[in-house]
Amino acid sequence: MGSSFHSFGARREKSLGRVERCPGVFSINMSGAALAIEIVVVFFLALFLLHRYGDFKKQQRMVLFGTLLAWYLCFLIVFILPLDVSTTIYNQCKEDRRHASLLTVSPPLSNQSTGNSSVPPTTSVIIKPCYKPWSYIPDGIMPVFWRVVYWTSQCLTWLLLPFMQSYARSGGFSIAGKIKTALIENAIYYGTYLLIFGSLLIYVAVHPEWQLSWYELQTVGITAANTWGLFLLVLLLGYGLVEIPRSYWDSSRRGHLLVKTYFKAAKLMTEKADAQETLEDVMEEVRKISESIKYNHPLRKYIDTILKKCPLDYQEKMGRNMDDYEDFDDKHNTYPSEKSLVKLHKQVIYAVQRHNRTRVQWQILLQQAIHLEDVAKNESSSSHVFVHSFPETEPAGWFSRYLYTPTVEWYWQCLLKQWFHRALSAVLTLFSVAVVWSECTFFSTRPVLSLFAVFIQLAERDYNYLYIEMACFVTIFFLCTCVYSTVFRIRVFNYYYLATHHQTDAYSLQFSGMLFCRLTPPLCLNFLGLIHMDSAISHQDKMQTAYTSIMGSLRVLSFIANGFYIYYPMLILILCIATYFSLGTRVLNLLGFQQFMGDNEMTSDLIDEGKELIRREKRKRQRIEDGENRRREWKERYGGSRDDGGNGNQANASRNRMSL
Repeated sequence: MGSSFHSFGARREKSLGRVERCPGVFSINMSGAALAIEIVVVFFLALFLLHRYGDFKKQQRMVLFGTLLAWYLCFLIVFILPLDVSTTIYNQCKEDRRHASLLTVSPPLSNQSTGNSSVPPTTSVIIKPCYKPWSYIPDGIMPVFWRVVYWTSQCLTWLLLPFMQSYARSGGFSIAGKIKTALIENAIYYGTYLLIFGSLLIYVAVHPEWQLSWYELQTVGITAANTWGLFLLVLLLGYGLVEIPRSYWDSSRRGHLLVKTYFKAAKLMTEKADAQETLEDVMEEVRKISESIKYNHPLRKYIDTILKKCPLDYQEKMGRNMDDYEDFDDKHNTYPSEKSLVKLHKQVIYAVQRHNRTRVQWQILLQQAIHLEDVAKNESSSSHVFVHSFPETEPAGWFSRYLYTPTVEWYWQCLLKQWFHRALSAVLTLFSVAVVWSECTFFSTRPVLSLFAVFIQLAERDYNYLYIEMACFVTIFFLCTCVYSTVFRIRVFNYYYLATHHQTDAYSLQFSGMLFCRLTPPLCLNFLGLIHMDSAISHQDKMQTAYTSIMGSLRVLSFIANGFYIYYPMLILILCIATYFSLGTRVLNLLGFQQFMGDNEMTSDLIDEGKELIRREKRKRQRIEDGENRRREWKERYGGSRDDGGNGNQANASRNRMSL
């Protein structure tokens, strides 16, 4: 009987194996291919974003490499985690089927006691086959992958990037000087985190039930980092869940968007004028020091380094007033110290970067305001053809000539776009409500109240892996958009700002990389809690994802796992209410920081000022365009022999009119 029993079990296992493998023949060949494809795609995505915000030609290679690596690792977590979820669900199915198979093939005890070998084993349990997902990742790959990604990103955000950040913004003239400045600036920074880690370490060490080992040390470090990230994550997420749907709704209100653009123009012009004034003051100080320190002075090499960071027009002015053949006299002149030159060097770097950034931002905002005014004018057009105020400034590619024609542009800009934004705002609002509800109820497993957990569990019953992966990716992408877009909008006294068109400085790039590395791991852990795939929060006996396994058991610090991680996300509801009623904006207005408020007298004054600034810039651009048209007419009438003189006279006249 024993041999027949084993042969029956073997035949059943083979048949079940055929049931499992037959629907997934294609997936066997694709094992690991999805992971490799996403690794490559995510790299180019991070490279594209870095090219959009950074400057490959001017910024240091160390800064670009550190920022690219930080962004790349964070984006990898976002894109690969859905594959980890689907693979874990498949492995859980195999585990459940193995247990069910063992119960099915076990013969009843009565048969064994009576010796009746003619009674076959019971087969009343129906075993549902498991279908391998198309993106299945073989065992052993994901744990190693997550360890490399996670620990590399944590080393970047807590050790390397803060040091590189201080090194890049340092005004030192030597590598040793920059390293010294970076170490001094980060001494307090590192000490704060060591204090937090040490406090948790003491808590684990004095607890009578735990023994201090490498596993506990690793868990304490991960918990400290994730706790800090979750604290900031909830603040940013509470703002983004409301502001992103509202921004799309406001963009459908063209009158509102145009008025807000006028308000931004007035504030940006003030900032631009302040940046210009600051640059001129710094350049004047550089000019005085440059004239006092001659070519054979020991400090002259530092002055030359500072001059290379100045704009070209200022370099030419300083070069014309420089007498390099005049010797210096230590007895009659007082010269600045090397420390003061380091400070001046740092001021020059900041002033030049801020001036360039505000100048580019002004051009972008001006173009946006002109476009919104064109849309407002074309809305009443009966010909349904979009007419631009400055058509020559618009790009004329094949897309504009054949597909995006003026008629199509009118229907999109004047009719369809606002309804599309309203529909998108409604969809995003539903997503935000689902996130807030799930964040407040994800700890409840019986009954399951988290909407995302309900959706994933329904798809898990039918093993619809494509739906599971798409639902996970869309949810994580929405959460990341709410958090990261808030990070990109942060402005702290112009000291940290992410600007497009290659105008982001090295300090801001690295600061964004630090925030991404600190926010992405707790964000993904929070998402796994929303879908009930984190046993430390859901307290369910289910297979863990490979991503959760490298985090360690949070039960080592039960007061954080059972307290902070569960109840702190509920604060999102309060933050969303505060953001909806613009409480932060009202507080900033009371403190003197002007924010856009429709019912504010100061806001109305700034709107009128911005409208006048846009009108003035349009007149300047119109005069320049008229001058170019007259030059073309002159060239067509008199030919190329008199073109140079005519161009010179017309250009001088145009410059004279613009200066009036």
